[in-house]
Amino acid sequence: MLIDTHVHLNADHYDEDLDEVIERAREAGVTHFVVIGFDNKTIDRTMTLIDKYDDVYGVIGWHPVDAIDCTDEDLARIEELSQHPKIVGIGETGLDYHWDKSPKDVQKEIFIKQIEMAKRVNLPIVIHNRDATGDVVDILEEHGAEEIGGIMHAFSGSPEIADRVLKMNFMISLGGPVTFKNAKQPKEVAMHVPLDKLLVETDAPFLTPHPYRGKRNEPAYVKLVAEQIAELREVSYEEVAKATSENAKKIYNIQS
Repeated sequence: MLIDTHVHLNADHYDEDLDEVIERAREAGVTHFVVIGFDNKTIDRTMTLIDKYDDVYGVIGWHPVDAIDCTDEDLARIEELSQHPKIVGIGETGLDYHWDKSPKDVQKEIFIKQIEMAKRVNLPIVIHNRDATGDVVDILEEHGAEEIGGIMHAFSGSPEIADRVLKMNFMISLGGPVTFKNAKQPKEVAMHVPLDKLLVETDAPFLTPHPYRGKRNEPAYVKLVAEQIAELREVSYEEVAKATSENAKKIYNIQS
C-alpha cells in the first residue's frame, strides 16, 4: 500500500495514456493519488479527475510562480470548490524565488491569503518552496499555520528546518531527489524525520527518481522513493509503505 501524496495527473504529459499510467501505479501498490491543481486549467482538470476515479483525491490552490495572475475571484472559486468531499487540501502555495515572473511581495500576499483560506475551510496547506526557505517558514510561523498543519512538498531543506516545520503540525514529503546519488540533504532528512511524520510523493511528471531520471515521471515510481527511504533508515519497505500511507490518510483526512 502506497499513497502518492503529490502528483500532477492533470498535466498535458498524460493526455495520451492517463488510464495506463494509473493502472501501472495500482499494480505497483499505489492505492490513492492526490492530484494538485495550482491554476485555473489544472484546477478544472483536478475536479474532473476526482469525480472520474474513486482512488483520486485533489488539492487545489494557486502556485507562487503565477501569483501575479491570481485574482480575488480565483481565490473565491478555490474556496468554493474546496467544499467538494474529495478536495483534501489547499495548495500548492508558498514562495518560489527561482523564477522571477511574480514579485516577492505579490507571492507573499497570495501565500498568506491561502493560509487564511485553509484555516477557514479547515484543510491542510500544501507548501511549495524553492530558494525561499527562510521566508516560507517565517510566514507559516507568523500566520498561525500550525492551526491547520500541512505538508512541506518535495522538501529540500535541512534537518533543522524540518524540525521547525514539524513543530507546526506539518509533515515532510520526499520524492525523487532522495534517490539521487549526490542528494545529501534529502537523505539526511529521510533519516532524521520521525517515521510518523514522513510522506512519499512523485511530483510526477517532474522530479523522476533514479534510475529513470531524465524521463517522464509517473506515480508508479513512488515505490522507488519508499524503497530508498527504507534502505536509508534500515527498516523494511513494508514498514515505510504502511507508515507513510497512514500518515497521508491522517493529514489529508482520507477515510477510504
